[in-house]
Amino acid sequence: MKFNIATIPGDGIGPEVIEESMKILKRIGEVFGHEFSFQEVLAGGVAIDKTGEPLPLETIEICKKSDAVLLGAVGGPKWDSLTGDKRPEKALLGLRGALGLYANIRPAVLHDALKNASPLRSDILGDGIDICVVRELTGGIYFGDRGRRENGKLGVEAYDTEAYSVGEVERIARTAFEIAKQRNNKVTNVDKANVLESSRLWRSVVEEVAKEYPEVTLEHMYVDNAAMQLIRRPQQFDVLVTTNMFGDILSDEASMITGSIGMLPSASLGEGTLGMYEPIHGSAPDIAGENKANPIATILSTAMMLRFSFGLEQEAKAIEDAVTKVLGKDYRTADIMSDGMKLIGTKEMGELVLEELV
Repeated sequence: MKFNIATIPGDGIGPEVIEESMKILKRIGEVFGHEFSFQEVLAGGVAIDKTGEPLPLETIEICKKSDAVLLGAVGGPKWDSLTGDKRPEKALLGLRGALGLYANIRPAVLHDALKNASPLRSDILGDGIDICVVRELTGGIYFGDRGRRENGKLGVEAYDTEAYSVGEVERIARTAFEIAKQRNNKVTNVDKANVLESSRLWRSVVEEVAKEYPEVTLEHMYVDNAAMQLIRRPQQFDVLVTTNMFGDILSDEASMITGSIGMLPSASLGEGTLGMYEPIHGSAPDIAGENKANPIATILSTAMMLRFSFGLEQEAKAIEDAVTKVLGKDYRTADIMSDGMKLIGTKEMGELVLEELV
């Protein structure tokens, strides 16, 4: 089978981690008899430098025609002084909207070999952590009305508006319940219904959707309590479903309790098979070009691509198993390094994973 992938290396460490992931996909193609073709496109800061726009129209068109999109990272201090509509991060919002990708799937799994890298005590970690955060991606405060206005004696004020429709909540809720059916049949809805009207609508819609899934247990939790419970007793969670902003925050917290933000992949999905796959870490410009970045999150994102967009479960599992084997042999990049382990760089980690794909 042949698959066309649009690659967006982006900024900072993005090109480095994308390079290693492309090597992995090529090896998967050799082992399992597939062909992966790659077309590189611009987005983020590098696109601003070359075209004046964070998301050129050509990039959108190529991504729409592709079977999947693989993204490294965008942004960096170089572009921090730009206005909001010209910042590199605008490319992410634009891609999600243009491609209709409303569901962000972020698994947070603690590998047995990385228990020492977690900041949590061993008694809290217990038998491990396996959480999936399902974050709404194209609505809420990140896409709401915003601006600045005069406020009398207090001067200029800025505002950002949180808004959700019934349809937006229904589709992300169904995504969460469908994923829970494949896991442990539990969904925790995270909102702020004691304060926000948007959360009250959100909660009521989730409860209606839950009636379609009698085999799945639904519980509700306020976002501040959820943030605390992730640290206090993470094993209580299976699938968390939440808004764009809350999901942005909680998924990063979940990543850190599993050892490193450099370990966690993500998938952004819509109605069809087209998806965008990216690590949840940022561009890390301070280590860009130094062969220090952890490529595992991006490599695992390619596994999610194989699973969700291409329906290649065996191939996805092969990548995940290869990563587990390398970690089990005590190889570590700097972000997950601990005493007694073997420190290696970006390229070396990619090569080691590659060697396990036989």
